[in-house]
Amino acid sequence: MSCFHCPVSSSSAISFSTKSVLSYRSNFKPRILCSLEGAVAEPKVVNAAEPLLLNAVRGQEVERPPVWLMRQAGRYMKSYQMLCEKYPSFRQRSENVDLVVEISLQPWEVFKPDGVILFSDILTPLSGMNIPFDIVKGKGPVIFNPLRSAADVDQVRDFIPDDSVPYVGEALTILRKEVNNEAAVLGFVGAPFTMASYVVEGGSSKHFTKIKQLAFSQPKVLHALLKKFATSMAKYIKYQADNGAQAVQIFDSWATELSPVDFEEFSLPYLKEIVDSVKETHPNLPLILYASGLGGLLERLPLTGVDVVSLDWTVDMAEGRRRLGPDMAVQGNVDPGVLFGSKEFITTRINETVKKAGRRKHILNLGHGIIVGTPEENVAHFFQVAKSIRY
Repeated sequence: MSCFHCPVSSSSAISFSTKSVLSYRSNFKPRILCSLEGAVAEPKVVNAAEPLLLNAVRGQEVERPPVWLMRQAGRYMKSYQMLCEKYPSFRQRSENVDLVVEISLQPWEVFKPDGVILFSDILTPLSGMNIPFDIVKGKGPVIFNPLRSAADVDQVRDFIPDDSVPYVGEALTILRKEVNNEAAVLGFVGAPFTMASYVVEGGSSKHFTKIKQLAFSQPKVLHALLKKFATSMAKYIKYQADNGAQAVQIFDSWATELSPVDFEEFSLPYLKEIVDSVKETHPNLPLILYASGLGGLLERLPLTGVDVVSLDWTVDMAEGRRRLGPDMAVQGNVDPGVLFGSKEFITTRINETVKKAGRRKHILNLGHGIIVGTPEENVAHFFQVAKSIRY
């Protein structure tokens, strides 16, 4: 199908039944849906100069929820697999300007999402902080010298993005030109506790025993490390924004391994520190916070000051909306596993999610990244359905 190579607009057509997309929206007043057989929707854009995603986050009236998918550039795409054969090292792919731009644009060229996220990794800044690491195929991140003592933390340097990751800035600048405001260019960083978890554990972990041992036996050491990451990640967000990122997502993937009381000590203050610092210099930059398994911490997340909370699929969207309050923008939260289902099933779950989220301050996304092995045609169908919806 060629229809998913171009965005839905007043001049484009989508071969999708209006009945299947809009039948669930009995409590809304839907506008006309694009289709080959029927009329074409009249655009209702508040600020045509801004990407749809930014307008939605700011609470402006939009004609549909913006949509992008975490890990939309990656191993499920045949084009990416071919690139991996030529460039087998992940760090080579993620630290070369031309490759970063090419990979970031692969889903844009095929699906035209409303957000184009930089292809990178949350651990990319580590080398610039004097923490040697690699990302090994089949194993994941490997920290060569895990940090376990005050002396180790003392060796961690301040992060200077211009010196350490200039390719990130260059890639973001190129992406802004290539996307040309037809979508929002997104940057991202890792949150302090998640970054600390990797460098203390030595890589990925199942039980997080080493980071918790440090937290509960030497809390001053961990706090010193978290402070360094908070300062560095705030600086990194500003750098990304200055070079073209129009919104930045903060990934605190492992913070939900903490109990609520420990989250309030070892994660929340440092997330707030980052947000406060960024908002001082970039008050209009939307910040998105994602943490998997966040149900038990949900009410605490708005205390960070972020603009958007990205819900994982274990939280019911309607319940999440109630718990976060009407002023908090939300992102998500279709189960990534749904993309292994039939097209009819995918359509139903998209419709249910959008209905529960309501028509204000919602970015449609998955509740986690796209899973390796996901059929590319199902991702295409996800975007096609999502971009066909009209409030």
